[in-house]
Amino acid sequence: MKKIALFTFVIIFIISQYAYSQDKREDFKFQEITVTESKIEQISQEQTHKVDVVDKKEIETINLPNRNVSELIKYLPGNFVNPLSRNDANWGSYGGLGPKYNSWLLDGLPIDSFVDPMSLDFIYLDRIEVHRGPASVLYPNYMTMDFAGNETPLAGITNLITKDKIEKPYTNISLGYGTWNTINARVYHEGSAGPFNFFLGANYEQSDYTNYGTKPSWLNMIDDPEYKKIKGYFKTTYFFKPETKLSLFVHHTKHDGDTGRPHRGYDHQYDVVNLNFSTPFFKDFILSAKAGYRYYHRSWEEDNYPTNLSLREEDGVKQNIFPFDISVNYKHLGKSVLTAGIDSQFSTYETYSKVGGNKSIGNDVNAKSFGIYAQEKLVIDKWVLRAGLRYAYTKHDYDKLGGVEPGVSSKSWDQLIWSAGIRYNFSDNFGIFANAGSSYLVPSVKSVGGTLKESDRGVPGRNGQLPNPNLKPEKGYSFDLGADLWALSNLYFSLRGFYHITKDTIVENVVSTTPSQSQSVNAGKGYTKGAEFEVQHFISDKFKWFANFTVTDTEVKNSLDKNQDGSDIPFVPEFIANAGFTANLPYGFTVSPYLQYVGKYYDSTDKTNRRDFGDYATVNLNIRKELFRTDKYYSNLILEINNIFDKKYEMPWQFQDPGFNAMLRWELNF
Repeated sequence: MKKIALFTFVIIFIISQYAYSQDKREDFKFQEITVTESKIEQISQEQTHKVDVVDKKEIETINLPNRNVSELIKYLPGNFVNPLSRNDANWGSYGGLGPKYNSWLLDGLPIDSFVDPMSLDFIYLDRIEVHRGPASVLYPNYMTMDFAGNETPLAGITNLITKDKIEKPYTNISLGYGTWNTINARVYHEGSAGPFNFFLGANYEQSDYTNYGTKPSWLNMIDDPEYKKIKGYFKTTYFFKPETKLSLFVHHTKHDGDTGRPHRGYDHQYDVVNLNFSTPFFKDFILSAKAGYRYYHRSWEEDNYPTNLSLREEDGVKQNIFPFDISVNYKHLGKSVLTAGIDSQFSTYETYSKVGGNKSIGNDVNAKSFGIYAQEKLVIDKWVLRAGLRYAYTKHDYDKLGGVEPGVSSKSWDQLIWSAGIRYNFSDNFGIFANAGSSYLVPSVKSVGGTLKESDRGVPGRNGQLPNPNLKPEKGYSFDLGADLWALSNLYFSLRGFYHITKDTIVENVVSTTPSQSQSVNAGKGYTKGAEFEVQHFISDKFKWFANFTVTDTEVKNSLDKNQDGSDIPFVPEFIANAGFTANLPYGFTVSPYLQYVGKYYDSTDKTNRRDFGDYATVNLNIRKELFRTDKYYSNLILEINNIFDKKYEMPWQFQDPGFNAMLRWELNF
């Protein structure tokens, strides 16, 4: 680690001195960002939350070795992004809490933080906004039942914002070849015709990939796994007036392949649809209406390994989720904003198994939620004061759980959720802020019903999630305190401390690694305390660098289970350090190396069976070379190098990072 850090420091110093000597623009000012914490655009000084923005220029410099959009926020403070492979979800953490405590949005509507980052593409993103700390009451829990289940914004919000207003036509054609015979191709175009704006594109990738399991591992690959991913997408936006617009976004992904054995294939389909409308009305009022559709269908084969390699069954899970949101903003007293609205979600969830052509249903559930919310944010001189309430109602109707009709056909829950914040701006360059909020999270159907039966516990070859019908809802409380400072016009510092309390915390425990089995359990009370520090330095237009450090201490207290009492919250590292820079060099070269160092973390609250991971450093490098440029065309050659020092670190569920890999891409832009 010391050698990596010294190497990185020397490179930063040499290139920064070159950039500074070539362009001494000490009056450089970072462009003020706009954020959507109140569902309308406001500058960061009017937010009580700490907000990070990854813009489209920075998105181009960050490698995605696992083809997962979550990797674009990997180097921000407080985030632990940990996709298990190119074919598997991100099992990381946010702000000292597990992976389900940060709500993901697409243009303001909820999406699945596990599935959708594997599916969506980065090329049509205008920016990503990451709201750190206890989120406002304006956004609901997402009613996904897969993976870790329902997701709540207790630790923050990640909002993916797609391009809207297209200033001029642009076309991108990209071809790439990389490690493991990976072939990637993309065609993308955006344009406008009067008030009509649009983009559309498609992406194709195939790969032989490689063994991404440990040895021994329940994955037990006997051949190189293969996969294909096909993505197609478009968005249309019509501006009736400059501030009145209607947009439709559609994205489809088909992902199929195998995990290294003849009858361990999979076939997944993910669809996302967003319909958004916004318009001002009367004086100082803005109406926004959003509706969406999400379809998730994952299917996979199970064989009789190790007895033989013949097909045993095909398993699958289907979800349909329909989110809706209508809100009204009222601007008053200058920059103050009152926001009120209602939202709802309707979802279906089904798990199934096919044996010899006969299909049996495991879980079959319909669910719905309803929320009504209001928030006042007063901006008075140097003060920003925010307070809001949400009434949340959720109901599950159970047709089947674990393959049988349950004794209880439905359950419902309701709760009043609150959020508040304050900020004081000593000047345009320096402010302090504090936030507090609550959350309420009901157990998901997958957590209650599992994907296996209780009788499958410990049975060889039965991989999946065990049921737990006795789960209770969990409550959470979150607090933060921080400050941000522009010490110079191009030098930015930020410091934030946070503290979370969760009661009846639902965590995913690894029960067994061979077979691979987990179970959701209530782990008593969870406590998290931590701090984040970051610095960003924009030396010139040719060079900028950043560094940040997050330290976290977690504890689970469970007086009813001594084996959990005093353990740690799963998937939360003790610390994470990030550093990197982007430099524009002579002859059309741009280089962007990123360093991450991850401390120790655990996969379970079970002190007897848990495993520890972490304490590793990785370096990724993005090199871009402009080949030629004319008035109409320009072409780039892009080399993406990941895990330069070939660190094959282990991850939960007997996964491991496959080590060094690279991708060379050529693109034509016009």
